[in-house]
Amino acid sequence: MEEILLVGNPNAGKTTFYNSLVKANEHVGNWHGVTVEEKKKEFTLNGEKFVLVDTPGIYSLSPLSFEEEVSVKLIESSNSKIVNICDLNNLQRNLYLTLCLIETGRDVCVVLNEIDKRQKYKVDKNSLEKFLGVKVLSLNAEKNFEEYKNMSFFNKNTLNYLKKVDFSCVFPYFSNLDNKNIFCIKAFERDKSFFLRHNYDEKKIEEIFSKLPKNSMEIMAKARYDFIDEVISSSCLKHDFVYGKSNLDKILLNKYLAFPCFLVILAIIFYLTFFSLGAFLSDALSSLLNIVTTPISNFLFEHLGDSFIFHLFNDAVFGGVATVLSFLPQVVLLFFFLSLLEDSGYLSRVAFIFEDILGKVGLSGKSVYTLLMGFGCSTTAIMTARNMDNKNSKIKTALVCPYMSCSAKIPIYAVVGGAFFGTSNIFVIIGLYLLGVLVAITISKLLDMTLLKTNNQTFILEFPPYRHMSLKRTGKVLLENSKHFLVKVGSIMLSMNVIVFLLSSFSFSFSYCPDGTGSMLQTIGKFIAPIFVPLGFNNWAVVSALLAGLVAREVVVSSIAMFNGIDSSATRLISESLLLPTSVVYFSSNASVLSFLVFSLLYVPCIASVSMLIQEVGKKWTIVGVIIELVTAYVVSFIVFNIAFAIEIFGWTFVLILLAFVFILLSLIFIYRFIKRKKCPFNCKNCQKKCKK
Repeated sequence: MEEILLVGNPNAGKTTFYNSLVKANEHVGNWHGVTVEEKKKEFTLNGEKFVLVDTPGIYSLSPLSFEEEVSVKLIESSNSKIVNICDLNNLQRNLYLTLCLIETGRDVCVVLNEIDKRQKYKVDKNSLEKFLGVKVLSLNAEKNFEEYKNMSFFNKNTLNYLKKVDFSCVFPYFSNLDNKNIFCIKAFERDKSFFLRHNYDEKKIEEIFSKLPKNSMEIMAKARYDFIDEVISSSCLKHDFVYGKSNLDKILLNKYLAFPCFLVILAIIFYLTFFSLGAFLSDALSSLLNIVTTPISNFLFEHLGDSFIFHLFNDAVFGGVATVLSFLPQVVLLFFFLSLLEDSGYLSRVAFIFEDILGKVGLSGKSVYTLLMGFGCSTTAIMTARNMDNKNSKIKTALVCPYMSCSAKIPIYAVVGGAFFGTSNIFVIIGLYLLGVLVAITISKLLDMTLLKTNNQTFILEFPPYRHMSLKRTGKVLLENSKHFLVKVGSIMLSMNVIVFLLSSFSFSFSYCPDGTGSMLQTIGKFIAPIFVPLGFNNWAVVSALLAGLVAREVVVSSIAMFNGIDSSATRLISESLLLPTSVVYFSSNASVLSFLVFSLLYVPCIASVSMLIQEVGKKWTIVGVIIELVTAYVVSFIVFNIAFAIEIFGWTFVLILLAFVFILLSLIFIYRFIKRKKCPFNCKNCQKKCKK
């Protein structure tokens, strides 16, 4: 079965084309690094079966990052035909890769993707075909495939523009080859590894490269660009606008307004997700689940009585799972808004906004995508760290990703925070999200100064025009994430709830403990609980819930519901139970609640995320990351608890003292920096004399 490779620049529409043609649902986006590995699927064209391969975006056949290397190796190691997807609005830039593909001597078909319906380019496909010597088609990657099913017909390539390049210094060594151009080009571009892969003698290779002109790479690049200029200036392509330019950027990218605008957008998203619309939908679903589960619970009680089996189903199965399930609307809303940011084109702007800040802590603007994806799911976000050009930057991005507040932490914030802070909980949630970002940046800076130093990185980013989101694609994304959440609820969380229930119902001698007294979980929790006394919570059940959260963060809330004996789906009752001293899980103050929320935010991520870290950065760095997360969670929670506790006791007096201390500390740092630079901040005469010496 013949393979067809989809190759093109990032954002050209390869994955959209792939999804539409083979009815797949791969992640797409106007972002470099969205596709980090090749995807394959069979499809039928004109009665013939093919395998369509979606490859990561590349700009040339000289890879600069992990995902580009995946594509280049795939192109060079196979003889597959190539469908080169080009963004019609960026054709001048896209054609450079087209020429590189044609130079390989393979069968290439160019597909011009009309991404934007408002595009102002006019292309004469026949004229462009004559220039390139390959078949040229145009379509919208999301539809209209029936009339373009002749995409499988390829023309033999012509390389007229290469006739102007002097290959005489390398031709004698390849006289026995049918296609000399590709070998000459690779020699001119100084790619010795290419010749080694083709089993050429190392001495002969050195002899070839010793005769090359020093500016051989520039010669090849100039030949391509001269040809592209000829194409663009011809009648085959006309345009009268700057692609991606928008008056909206005067506000959203303004040096004074960019960060405030970003924070306002995040605040609106959080308000709609955790309160307002999200809270309304969660309450509605909770009521619906309660209507469904109550008759079942009553039926079981009538036939089983107050027995172990009844509590197993009522507390562990119905209570725990239904409680977490009631937060499905908020999870869906969060993914919806993330999809909106990505589809609109704003996500690329966010990367540009944060490039300077992240660059100073050893990361890259590309890290923004991974960190924002971490707001949805840390496991999938960690995988996107592959697109970092620098290895150390990749490791740091993956290690700090779990500090982001993933959607699995939403139930914890809503239930625990809502019990103590009410409507003010939105400020607590926003603070937790910002704290996660701040801690991630701090940890990255410390790693950059010690274990994982990163040199200056190049950052190339294109701005797509602002677009309306695709309802079809967004629907698929929401459906996929809802399915993932439901599968997680039906498998991992259900299993974990049952395990937690059994551990809290039986002692180590396997005797039944109806009230949990003397149970295995209580024994383990009481043994570990003293460690958390400095953090303000030493309740064994709270500690046990955190241990259960290592499997999945959502289990923390379902465990609390189980310990407190709350009926299924009664989210509000769970919150109220946290205020009662008679409850098993009980918080005595706002300070201890804040400490608990901070620890839940920062401590070790779920098992799935840890497994992904091992896959992406190796066991050594995963262990280092886990240790750092535990220490960070403990230290930050300790600081937050003591500051919050002091404020509860002393009020605003302590706040003023704290601000004065911070002011003095910053002043000392300011003075120290000037002394270190041998400059006196006060410009006194004595210091001036010393500096002159």
